[in-house]
Amino acid sequence: MSDPIVILTEEPLGADDRLNIERLVDGSDSSLVVLVPANTERHLLVDFLENLSMLDVAKAFRDLAGRTPDDAAERVHADETLAASLAALAGLGSGVTGQVVAGKAVDSLVSTVKESGASQAVVITRPHAVADTFHTDWANKAQDQLGVPVLHLYAGSGFIGDS
Repeated sequence: MSDPIVILTEEPLGADDRLNIERLVDGSDSSLVVLVPANTERHLLVDFLENLSMLDVAKAFRDLAGRTPDDAAERVHADETLAASLAALAGLGSGVTGQVVAGKAVDSLVSTVKESGASQAVVITRPHAVADTFHTDWANKAQDQLGVPVLHLYAGSGFIGDS
């Protein structure tokens, strides 16, 4: 049996993501472990600047004026993200499992990789202009803490992040 592959995602995985992971598995019997953070730990100012950099001015101001995130709503969203992701990856490798993780997403990824003996980790996110530009995204943080490759993919595309 091949080493597991640990996947951290903030977005529900879909058909394009399945294709990318299928290419990574490449017919092996690696098991897949999907992690979805209960809270993505986003910061209001960073999100505001990110929305502006993506030329989404309306969303930037809407989010800035928005309410404080509701923990229960975030948990429901994380559960839905996990369910969709597990369904999207069903049948790959020797099986797909997953969980919603509390606390810092990167810490959960690092501990799961170490506990499972995984030889590969994948981080799937939407583009984050500020974090990606300054190499403070989850993939770079995980790469700094692990001795295994960390592949950074952008959700729903074939684009690879700069890790």
